[in-house]
Amino acid sequence: MAILEVKDVRFSYRTRYHQVDALKGVTYAFDEGKVYALVGKSGSGKSTLLSLMAGLDLPQEGEILFEGRPTSAMNLDQYRREKAAVIYQSFRLFPALTVEENVTYPMELRGLGGKAAREQARALIQKVNLPETALDRFPSMLSGGEQQRVAIARALGMDSKLLLADEPTGNLDTENGNHIIDLLVRLAHEDGYCVIIATHDMDILQKMDCVCRVQDGTLHTVK
Repeated sequence: MAILEVKDVRFSYRTRYHQVDALKGVTYAFDEGKVYALVGKSGSGKSTLLSLMAGLDLPQEGEILFEGRPTSAMNLDQYRREKAAVIYQSFRLFPALTVEENVTYPMELRGLGGKAAREQARALIQKVNLPETALDRFPSMLSGGEQQRVAIARALGMDSKLLLADEPTGNLDTENGNHIIDLLVRLAHEDGYCVIIATHDMDILQKMDCVCRVQDGTLHTVK
């Protein structure tokens, strides 16, 4: 069974001047163990779809199901804390917290703290190929690529098999961007995560299992 299903999802919103039909009946199923790319021009509906899958809003028509259960029947705050891990282009790390504190933050939200959380943070930092010494540093002491790896480690701390990445290479140079994509692919293929990447970076598409183009509010499989 797919971990995430989008069924005939429609969503519109109004700007100051007109109504935008952002999604016009999108249907798709996302499986664990695969990495997906959502591509499309700005305004195509790509960001709207990602935000709905992340539980930031509900579809106006249709439904999104996580492990067979519609998000409309869930507490969305809890869904965002425990089910839909989002990796942002801008990293969104807490600048006043150390790397360890950033990584353990979602663990504490789900009730895991103390020694167990610290041990898991060390394991996750190693998983994203950062040295253990990074745990005591603050985000401002890290490069952009290192900060993005910390953001991935924090997302993994949610213990969800769904990872949504919003332009994860957008603020990175080519080398660091390739490292991040390779890491996300390994998480899907080796650890069974479902990774969905919204991107404008056409260079990463050959590494994706599936490529979906969002265009004029519709979704079509390219690869």
